[in-house]
This record gives sequence, C-alpha cells and structure tokens, in this order.
Amino acid sequence: MGEYLVSARKYRPIEFDDVIGQEHITQTLKNAIKNQQIAHAYLFCGPRGVGKTTCARIFAKSVNSNTNSEYNIFELDGASNNSVDDIRTLIDQVKIPPQIGKYKIYIIDEVHMLSKAAFNAFLKTLEEPPKHSIFILATTEKNKIIPTILSRCQIFDFNRITQNQITHYLMKIAREENIEVNENTMQLIADKA
Repeated sequence: MGEYLVSARKYRPIEFDDVIGQEHITQTLKNAIKNQQIAHAYLFCGPRGVGKTTCARIFAKSVNSNTNSEYNIFELDGASNNSVDDIRTLIDQVKIPPQIGKYKIYIIDEVHMLSKAAFNAFLKTLEEPPKHSIFILATTEKNKIIPTILSRCQIFDFNRITQNQITHYLMKIAREENIEVNENTMQLIADKA
C-alpha cells in the first residue's frame, strides 16, 4: 500500500497547464521563459487559494529547465520572517551565484507582512539585483506594499476561481478517485468554496 497523501498535496498543480483559472498569467509566464525574457522581480497578488505560491514554484522550477532546480529555490514566509535581520540574511544569500542552473529564485510569501525597515533594506537589492537572481513576491494585500517596491516588479493580478471552474475540477478529481457523485453536489461544494 502506498503512502497516503492528502488531496491538497496530491492534486497541487505541478505544471502551468494544471493551474485552474489563471490562464492569463500562466501563458504570460510560459512565454517569458520560452522567449528568455525573464524579469528580476515579480509580484503575484490576489485572494487566498488562487495559485500564487503554486505558480511561483512552477515558474521557479521552469526557469532552470527543471534541472536540479530545487537547490536554487528559496522560500521565505514574510509573516514569520519580517524583520530587517531576516532580510539581511536573504540579501547575503542573494550574492552567492547558483552552483547548478542559471538562476537562484527567492519566493517571499505574504510579503506585505514585512516591516517598513525590512522593505527598505530589501529595496537596494531589488534596485540592483545580481543577474542570477529572481524574486517572486506573493501577497493578498498589494495595497500594503510600498510604491518603490511595486515600481520594480512585474505585477500579476490573480483572479478568483469561478464556481464553474471549481465544479469542473472537483468532477475531474472525483473521476480520478473513482468516486460517483452528482454534479449538483459538486456545484454546491463549489458555491461554498
């Protein structure tokens, strides 16, 4: 018997094509990689649970052609690592080039939780980043990000996932899990989601 995996992890998208309801973003990111037009800083904004961090992880793996990319991806939770010292540690790490692949990618989730001093410390690195670094900032509250940070990022606004999209995805999962369920039931679940 295989190891049990909760459905949220089992069905988490691993490629851009798996992401639901954000085609305007996933297509743009795929084109940027394909055309080698990768910016040094991105800001992913939108409500909770719409795929910001998931897209950040997929993008991070894709820019290094998935070759041992896990060694070049660093995630920081802005809510619990929001001090100047936390950002200085990150800045020190940024200076070191990747050992494998072309880029080191830094994903800062809940970036709006950084203190003002931390934002200011981070700003210098964002203004003049090493060519091997990419920053992906994710937030539910874009209005709390200082304008000088916003002006240095490509901003992607994620949409809410529609009830119809949720219903179709739940039906797909039910089929994969060999669960018989009425579509009306799934619509009710999607409505509550």
